[in-house]
Amino acid sequence: MLEGILLCAALLIFVSIVSSKLSDRFAVPVLLLFLAVGMIAGSEGIGLIYFDNMPLAKSFGILALIFIIFSGGLDTHWKDVRPVVWMGILLSTAGVFLTAIITGCFAVFILKFSFLEGMLLGSIVSSTDAAAVFTTLRSKRISLKKPLKPLLELESGSNDPMAVFLTMGFISLLTVKGMSFALLLPRFLMDMGMGAVTGYLMATFITFFINRFRLDYEGLYSVLMISFVLMTYSAAIFLNGNGFLAVYIVGLMLGQADFPNKKVIMRFHDGLAWLMQITMFVMLGLLVFPSRIISLMGAGLLLTFFLMVIARPLSVLVCLLPFKLDIRKKAMVAWVGLRGAVPIILATFPFIADIPQAETIFNIVFFVVISSVFIQGTSIPVLSKFLKLDVPLASRIKYPIEFEKTAAIDADLKDMIIPYDSDAVGKKISDLGFADKCLIVLISREGKFIVPSGSTVIEGGDVFLVLASEQNFPALQQKVSRLKKV
Repeated sequence: MLEGILLCAALLIFVSIVSSKLSDRFAVPVLLLFLAVGMIAGSEGIGLIYFDNMPLAKSFGILALIFIIFSGGLDTHWKDVRPVVWMGILLSTAGVFLTAIITGCFAVFILKFSFLEGMLLGSIVSSTDAAAVFTTLRSKRISLKKPLKPLLELESGSNDPMAVFLTMGFISLLTVKGMSFALLLPRFLMDMGMGAVTGYLMATFITFFINRFRLDYEGLYSVLMISFVLMTYSAAIFLNGNGFLAVYIVGLMLGQADFPNKKVIMRFHDGLAWLMQITMFVMLGLLVFPSRIISLMGAGLLLTFFLMVIARPLSVLVCLLPFKLDIRKKAMVAWVGLRGAVPIILATFPFIADIPQAETIFNIVFFVVISSVFIQGTSIPVLSKFLKLDVPLASRIKYPIEFEKTAAIDADLKDMIIPYDSDAVGKKISDLGFADKCLIVLISREGKFIVPSGSTVIEGGDVFLVLASEQNFPALQQKVSRLKKV
């Protein structure tokens, strides 16, 4: 029995990974492919795997989100998001709230839900998932102009806690006697405040601990970080805070800190986040019964288009009103508000709480997510070009060596491109008189790597991998960027 379960799990993961290549070739969001694998393997597909365990799906979904959100924070570059931090915070809080309320009103007046159930449905679909956006853009080898990319990354990484709070809040209003809207405000302040404080304190402690506690085995650092992530989430929940927000803040702060084996830990958690996403999406695909969605397709399509055309754009325009951002960029931010895994996971919560409309809500949400990812996800490359907001995707050179910055050394490895019309072209490295604290470690030239020496002649288009401090690197860049005298 155990061997059969393990074989099925391994095959589903294998098929999901192999199918992800279709995302690159046909620009189909990878989320849809993972969900499709689960649906095909389900009881109404060719796999005939029957799965309807909502409590298990909810528990695993929460666990998966913990590591996905942590990895998202860990990969976020603070230097890029700092200029847009207030825009991101507004979109991830007020934007989510407005989207939930506007969509909830539509569910009440058009889809004929009760007031609280309509607001619950709006809350469940209120958060966005930028992972599908950037997967689609990468498949077309394009990206978005600043500040769109960091803004969308910050918003999507930090807006899940608000959606979780609103969902749990409306479930409480539906199920707990004596619960009122007045009691939700202090709960919100406690939820977000304690989550933020817990995240900050845990990040400070983790950085201090991991820099002073040396392990003999490199692989144990990644295991240690798993314990810290779970500890952060649990501590925030025990303190009545938002565990997802705490985990995101820990990831964001650790991403900017220096500590041993940071690159190893980041690669491990990137792989773990992918495993969590695949497993979660496949499980959610198994959980849905396509025959039950057909009768709700009309309501799902209406809600999807309302969400895409009215609710999301209106909330974005209101939140970005105080900021100097042209209408094209606001339109792009509004359109890329794709729904992802979080709404489907949140749609399992009403089942656990025995909400009367739980099954209807789940099936509508599932259809909304699929429609949103398919319609918006596949149209983003075309829209970005139409609005002239696309830029070529910067390709990073993969060097055959690694360097990890720690507190023990005031230097880092940096890329430096030699312009074709640079004054340095044709000269030997020794002729340039580089600073003593700058070391050219490797040269990338026409797809090959060269170990440099003082007699190496510089060519236009060379990419230098330089070990230098923050103070000396600009002077080195200035030397090689001088143009030839005409």
